[in-house]
Amino acid sequence: MNFIEELKWRGMLHDFMPGLEEQLGKEMTTAYVGIDPTADSLHIGHLVSVMMLKHLQRAGHKPIALIGGATGMIGDPSGKSQERNLLDEKTLRHNQDSIKKQLEKFLDFYSGETNAAELVNNYDWMKDISFLGFIRDIGKHITVNYMMAKDSVKRRLSGEFSDGLSFTEFTYQLVQGFDFLHLYQTKNCKLQMGGSDQWGNITTGTELIRRKANGEAYGLTCPLITKADGTKFGKTESGNVWLNKAYTSSYKFYQFWLNVSDEDAERYIKIFTFLPKDEIDSLIEEHRKTPHLRVLQKRLSEEITIMVHSESDYRSAVEVSGILFGNATSETLKKLDESTLSDVFDGVPQFEISKQELQSGIKAVDLLTEKAPVFPSKSEMRKMTQGGGVSLNKEKLNEFDAPIDVSFLLNNKYILVQKGKKNYFLLIAK
Repeated sequence: MNFIEELKWRGMLHDFMPGLEEQLGKEMTTAYVGIDPTADSLHIGHLVSVMMLKHLQRAGHKPIALIGGATGMIGDPSGKSQERNLLDEKTLRHNQDSIKKQLEKFLDFYSGETNAAELVNNYDWMKDISFLGFIRDIGKHITVNYMMAKDSVKRRLSGEFSDGLSFTEFTYQLVQGFDFLHLYQTKNCKLQMGGSDQWGNITTGTELIRRKANGEAYGLTCPLITKADGTKFGKTESGNVWLNKAYTSSYKFYQFWLNVSDEDAERYIKIFTFLPKDEIDSLIEEHRKTPHLRVLQKRLSEEITIMVHSESDYRSAVEVSGILFGNATSETLKKLDESTLSDVFDGVPQFEISKQELQSGIKAVDLLTEKAPVFPSKSEMRKMTQGGGVSLNKEKLNEFDAPIDVSFLLNNKYILVQKGKKNYFLLIAK
């Protein structure tokens, strides 16, 4: 497998330095990607870099994931309008351990092969370096003129953002450049990869290696992923789409990919799956003939949910997705944990009811008209129930005045009411 060609057809290549193709063809090459450790989970914005590392390893080269423990204490000005929060060491170590567990789903760390992945933390080699030592050994090799010419610095100094640029952030490119130098000297790492906004930081590293170590190193960037409508990829109204299901449930993760546009699905299936080119081309052709079947979205969401979570999580997400479309059972509903249930019914009209009143039981007709106005009148509720149009927790309500008590509560808290085929209401007992 040719690494550069693989990235090209997948739409994952933005720029790379001259000589890189020859270097990759000559020998097994070690490459790294930096990962921000400011949270204990990766989000889908990180996935492009992780997929690049995986493609690199599949092509026979050696990937290094660098956790930016030291740089996480500083903040990178690239593409950001504000300085980021600084972290303490205990938090950084926790975040590093959590991120490694997620990376293990993609990269081979333990096979013993010469190109097995490694995880490093730049805090380990930066923590004992003194300020005077750094400016003497590193700072003198890169001029201020060189650093000022970087786009990320220019934008912050030009008034585009009002906060200006702190000295801490200004030195970020030197710190990241030192990472590259350190990995070059200790692990023979000759390639740094990242998003296109990292080009300035990457080239500072290659320049530092050239000037201080008289060595040759390379940079490669991928495009920043956006949605077809120009909005930011990976962000929803509720924030980031996380890989950790404690933050983004498998159902919500699956739904994110299932609901992407046709145009985005064609791009994303190349970037976020390992399906081969002929299979993807075939899926795209099939999708264009019958777009209403959403072939691409279904396959994309299947591949990535299994890869990030598991096959059982994927199957559960598919099953749960059927709840709002009428083909799930009450048993499916009863198996849902509170977090998933809350995600599924996000946006569904909700009513609060008294748990105490349910203790002794309340007639369904009173519950759904007086306590929770699902129906405007008792006569309408009676008529729809007699016509078989009312369900509680996915089971038909046969009698309009049937007693409803706490045994109906899902997770000791919810009752799902279905009115007709498509109208749902969630009753929350408090």
